[in-house]
Amino acid sequence: MINRRKFLSATALMAGSLAGGAIPGVAGAENIAPAEGGSGSDSGTPFSFDSLILRMKEKAAKTFDAATPDLPEILSELDYDRHRAIRFLPERAVWTENAGNYRLQAFHPGWLYKEPVELFEITGDETRPIRFTGADFEYREPLDPEKFRDLELPGIAGFRLHHPLNTPDVFDELIVFLGASYFRALGKGNLYGLSARGLAIDTAISGPEEFPRFTRFYLERPEEGAAEIRLYAELESKSVAGAYQFTVKPGVNTVVEVDARIFLREDVERLGIAPLTSMFLFGENDRTGFDDYRPEVHDNDGLLILRRNGQRLWRPIRNPEALSLSFFQEESPVGFGLLQRDRDFEHYQDTEAKYQRRPSLWIEPVNGWGPGHVMLAEIPADKEIYDNIVAFWVPEGGAKAGSEHRFAYRMIWGGNPEPGTELAQVVRTSTGHGGAAASDPDPKLRKFVVEFAGEALSGLGADAALEPSLTVQNATVKHHFIQRLEGGSWRAVVDVERKAADIPVEFALALQLNGTDQTETWMYQWSGNS
Repeated sequence: MINRRKFLSATALMAGSLAGGAIPGVAGAENIAPAEGGSGSDSGTPFSFDSLILRMKEKAAKTFDAATPDLPEILSELDYDRHRAIRFLPERAVWTENAGNYRLQAFHPGWLYKEPVELFEITGDETRPIRFTGADFEYREPLDPEKFRDLELPGIAGFRLHHPLNTPDVFDELIVFLGASYFRALGKGNLYGLSARGLAIDTAISGPEEFPRFTRFYLERPEEGAAEIRLYAELESKSVAGAYQFTVKPGVNTVVEVDARIFLREDVERLGIAPLTSMFLFGENDRTGFDDYRPEVHDNDGLLILRRNGQRLWRPIRNPEALSLSFFQEESPVGFGLLQRDRDFEHYQDTEAKYQRRPSLWIEPVNGWGPGHVMLAEIPADKEIYDNIVAFWVPEGGAKAGSEHRFAYRMIWGGNPEPGTELAQVVRTSTGHGGAAASDPDPKLRKFVVEFAGEALSGLGADAALEPSLTVQNATVKHHFIQRLEGGSWRAVVDVERKAADIPVEFALALQLNGTDQTETWMYQWSGNS
C-alpha cells in the first residue's frame, strides 16, 4: 500500500479558514529579502530558465548531496497535532502590497516536512530570497506562541498561490506545492482531489520507489492585472536532477504548462512522466467488501487515452484485491488523464467530501513524446485516506545514466477538461453474477454491463445495424448482446467464463456501424474481486 494522502491531507489542515477567504490589508513586502543580504548563489544574480537548465545539468554530473539543513529542535519535534495547530496569517501573504491577481502563502516546516524548501522571487531578471519567520504564522494551543515569535525558519514545507478564481473579490486557493514533488491545482468550482508530481521513479517495481523533490522554487513577481503566473523549480534525488518551468493560467479549467528538463545521474528502471495520483475506494463497477450508505467514493472514475488516430480508450478504474498494473502501448498520444466524469451528487451522497466536485486532470504532450506506454497502477485500499491510483507516461528505450530528456506538456485541471468528440462515451460500467436474472446465479459466469451515450447513438432506432466489436483475453464469452435504452443510450451485456484463475481477464469493446466506431473503446480488467 502506498499511503501518500497522509501528508497531502496536511494541505487542507494547514489551510484552515484561509480557503475561500478574502485577503485584506497591505503586507508581504517584508518577506522579500534584499539582494545583498540573501543567501545562496541565486540572490541578486541574473536568472533565466536556460541558466537553471545548465546548472541542473552540471549537478547531474555530480554525486547527489542528500544533506539538508537541520531543523531547529522546536520544529523537528512537532507531531501531527502540534503541526496542524499552525496557521499562516493571511495578512502576511506575499504580494499583498500591490494590486496584482496573486498572493503567496507558505506552509510551516516540521512534522513530515523536515527538508526545507527555498523560495526566491524573480524581479526583472534578478532573484531575491523570500523568507518567512514565526511572525508570519499563528501558533494555536497546545503550542506556546512566545517560543516561535522570533524564530527564523530555515525554509518552508511548501507554498500555495491564491487567485480570484471563483469570484472577483475573493482570493481562492489556486495551486499548492507541498511534499516531495507533489502539487495540486483547481479549476473554477472544484475542490482538491487528485495530485500530480514532477516525476515518478521506479513506481511499482520489485525494489523501492524513489521520490525526487523540488528543492528550490523561483517565482516571477506578477505584474498588476497579470492573467497568468510563471514559476521555476529545481528537482533532485539520488538518480536525477531536473529544471522545471510552470506557467499557470487560472480559469474554468486551469491550465498549467510544464517544460521539464531531466538529467539522469543513474539508470532508472521505470521513469514516469507527468505522474497522476488519485483515490478510488468503490464505485458502480466495484463495491465488493464495502458496506457504506454512499453509492460511490472516489476522486476519479476512469483513465482516458486519446490516440493519434482519433481512437479513445476509456478504462474505468478499480480497487483490486492485489496490486494491478495495466500498460497501454502508444505512439505519441494526443493525451491521457484521470477523469471524474460522474458529476451527480445523487451518486455520491457525501455532503462533506463532495466527490462530484473533484477535478479531472488531462495531460496533453506538446513536443511529441514518441513511443512508450501509459501505465496504470491500481493498489488495494480499505480507506479513502489512501491514494491508491497512479498513472503516468513511460518513454520507450529505458532511462540510462547520463541521458537527457525534455518533456513539455499541458495540464488541464477542471470539471470537464477532456477533448470533445463525436463518439458516444461510456457513462456506466456495472458488473454482477452471470446468467439470467430469474435463474440461480452461475458461479462460473460473470456479467458486465456497459452503457454508451452520445450524439452518434441517440438518433439510431432499435433496429439499427449496430454491432459490438468485442475482444476478451483469458475468458470465454458465453452470452453477449446490445440493446437500445429509453432516452437513446445503448447497453452492451457480456457474460464470460474465466479461464486461468491467476491471470486477469482483459476486455476491449466498442459499438460499430458499418465497421466504423460510433463509441469510444471500453477497456476493462477483471481480476476476480468484483
